[in-house]
Amino acid sequence: MQMQMQMQMRINIPPLTRVLLALLLAISITHQITRYLFGGLDPELLALIPQWSLFYPWVYFTATFAEQNVITLLIAAATVLYGGKYLERAWGSTEFGKFVLLVTVLPNFVATLVYVLWFAITRDDSRALAFIQGSVALQGAFLVAFKQLVPEHTVTILKGIIRVRVKHFPAIFLAANTISGLVIGTDTALVLGWAGFFTSWTYLRFYKKQVELSGASTGGPTMKGDASETFAFAYFWPDVVQSPIAAVADGVYNALVTIRVITPFSAEEVETSNVQATVRGEGGLPSLLNQGGSRGGGGKREEAERRRALALKALDQRLHAATANKQQPAAAPPPAPIGQEVPTSNTEPPAESDQS
Repeated sequence: MQMQMQMQMRINIPPLTRVLLALLLAISITHQITRYLFGGLDPELLALIPQWSLFYPWVYFTATFAEQNVITLLIAAATVLYGGKYLERAWGSTEFGKFVLLVTVLPNFVATLVYVLWFAITRDDSRALAFIQGSVALQGAFLVAFKQLVPEHTVTILKGIIRVRVKHFPAIFLAANTISGLVIGTDTALVLGWAGFFTSWTYLRFYKKQVELSGASTGGPTMKGDASETFAFAYFWPDVVQSPIAAVADGVYNALVTIRVITPFSAEEVETSNVQATVRGEGGLPSLLNQGGSRGGGGKREEAERRRALALKALDQRLHAATANKQQPAAAPPPAPIGQEVPTSNTEPPAESDQS
């Protein structure tokens, strides 16, 4: 009995994360078996091949879990296990499932379009017959989600020799895959990495619904997207290049708003999202220091502290207003017009009828 309790404590994995781990192992092993049986060729059952993908639509999902070797399988398993555990507990199984489905299917579809276009331009048959598979898009998507939830958390490697904040991981991940794709020739990882990054950021920035902190205890209200300044596209990159990237990103954003592809954020939504981002750090997560608008070294911390104080003050005002609205007594009925009798509650009971 004690051993069973210990096993349950050790294997503390949320349900959907367990399903994804099982899918990863089953699909990767089956993929290798089929390739072995068909002499190194995949019969288009699990991996995505642009030329044949429309005839096997399920591969847009299964290709993410079809790893090519043991090393990539271990990396994918670690991504699903540790990333899935955290995100499923933070969002719940339903929201996490929506997110995983989106960042697996859509990047594979984008990669297919890229390789079909590549083939149309170069007439290189290897582009149309390329194997698009692996969890690179899922890895990039998870890193964007961690940038939103725990940007200031520090990861230590090699006993503290290397210390990296979570907010820097997406840029490092994209840089590594870009260099690898251009130098070594791992172009599928390059395409999938960027597609997963953009898919995840777009969904979390503009579409994913989340509960406002002022209504978290009551189950509402909800807000759409994350309009916080620290989750803007420019803040994924080093300070030196943030200004030019922000200018380009603002231009694209305004163009998409003009053609009504996305809805612009209101000032209240930006304020609420900034409060959300700050209070996430105050509620047991690392605080959002060093992410103010100032580019200077010393002024950056003061600006971040000022933003935090204003955000906490705004949250406190919201909570007090919500409490006051709940405790406000019902309004008294309007006075009766002059000359009209006011009904009283001291009405005489009806006379009892004789039932003899």
